[in-house]
Amino acid sequence: MSRNASDHAIPVAALPSAPTCEARWAGETLHLLPERALWWPAGGTLFIADLHLGKAATYRALGQPVPGGTTRQNLARLDDLIARHAPRRIVFLGDFLHAAQARTVLAAVEAWRASHADIAMTLVRGNHDSRAGDPPAALRIDMVDEPWLLGPFACCHHPQSHPTHFVLAGHLHPVCKLHGPGRDSLRLPCFVSEPDRAILPAFGEFTGGWLMEAMPHRRFHGVGGNTVWTLPAI
Repeated sequence: MSRNASDHAIPVAALPSAPTCEARWAGETLHLLPERALWWPAGGTLFIADLHLGKAATYRALGQPVPGGTTRQNLARLDDLIARHAPRRIVFLGDFLHAAQARTVLAAVEAWRASHADIAMTLVRGNHDSRAGDPPAALRIDMVDEPWLLGPFACCHHPQSHPTHFVLAGHLHPVCKLHGPGRDSLRLPCFVSEPDRAILPAFGEFTGGWLMEAMPHRRFHGVGGNTVWTLPAI
């Protein structure tokens, strides 16, 4: 998903640098990872939003000159996360496949899944999943509708409120804008947290982003290079 938004910027001076950023949501410690994923150590769970596997292949099938290899890159990044964190479960917060045409990439995805057969995987259906259809049963990915409750979290695709649980969602592909003392500026993917929810950046390559508006109750956690940091509040 990609949208236009009114331009805004967050002034930044010297920002602290750390490979990951810790957040305390719903009484739990979570790690915001520079790979644009969320790690919940106590639950042994990786949260991934907006993988959009096969998006580039879908565009190429329509005659658009876009680069190849994004599915391979996405799966390799997932491999690195799995090797580092050894999750018991991966929760995909919607838009696992980009479109029905994306099924041309399923052979690679099936081989990847077979190499991680011991990990439970759940997909919370998103808007692209409704068009692409559920992944084949051979992938052994449990399919659920939003909100899907896991511990203190309501796992969703679309950002929303929940009466009892803290929402983890995707869909928006959030980005933020930083500016320096001159006219220089930089757009970065980001995690966005609010009192009752958090929105994850898109994990997939070639996904675009939506510039989100800064608000007093909203915090941005920028992702740049191999670092995640919490930006100053407005």
